[in-house]
Amino acid sequence: MTFSPVLPATGYAGWVVLKKTITTQKATFNKSPEIKRDEDYFRANIGKVKTADQLIADRRLLTVALGAFGLDADINNKAFIQKVLTDGTLSTTALANKLSDKQYLKFSAAFGFGDYATPGTQISDFADQIVTAYEARQFESAVGEQDGDLRLALNTQREMATLAAKSSSETVKWFTVLGNTALKTVFTKALGLPSSVGSLDLDRQLELFKTKADAIFGSDSISQFNDPTKVEALIRRYLVLSQLGNVSSATSSGSAALSMLQQAASFARQR
Repeated sequence: MTFSPVLPATGYAGWVVLKKTITTQKATFNKSPEIKRDEDYFRANIGKVKTADQLIADRRLLTVALGAFGLDADINNKAFIQKVLTDGTLSTTALANKLSDKQYLKFSAAFGFGDYATPGTQISDFADQIVTAYEARQFESAVGEQDGDLRLALNTQREMATLAAKSSSETVKWFTVLGNTALKTVFTKALGLPSSVGSLDLDRQLELFKTKADAIFGSDSISQFNDPTKVEALIRRYLVLSQLGNVSSATSSGSAALSMLQQAASFARQR
């Protein structure tokens, strides 16, 4: 049986505990039989794959390939995945460029079947890169089976470290957040925005997210989250406000929030 992460608490308190034990828990999780079998098979066979057709034809390889990008649910959508891969990413008309979920773009770019004569599968460290991403995503998924909020927190910590450091413009970075369901969920809650904000046009959404980020974090840039302490503050606000749930008034909300923040601070001091 696959190792199940140990999560003795929820909310920010649970996050503090998870961070303290995550190295050991990940190592144990990665040694579980199912994970090891998938990874060993991938390492032994991915180098033989030179076309999208060959990858699609091997369900075991495709399982790891999709899992590394959080696209596990598409395992049976073979025609769709094949189109994403064969179109590549270099053309503006490529399917991956048209999809709002940019994980498909990353997936297609990594394998490179539609972009280059020599695909990524032929690069010496390709298997290591995909396996590392697969392990991270599968651990997050295992955490999510017990606590969806903590899964989103792990995803945010991983994604923001990469996104904030990119050289692209702040507008592009913000649109990346808005196009990523998991990140957008965290930002929406942490910034105190209603879920209905997603029904507004993108330019208006961008304006609101930037305004709220500036008011709460002191800057309207995504680059500020290149600082791990800012990412932690983002996650903390998300977890605390998510745990609050629906409250009837600003007064009761403020009181409950203060209590939870004090509890979270107590856990943080124990680290």
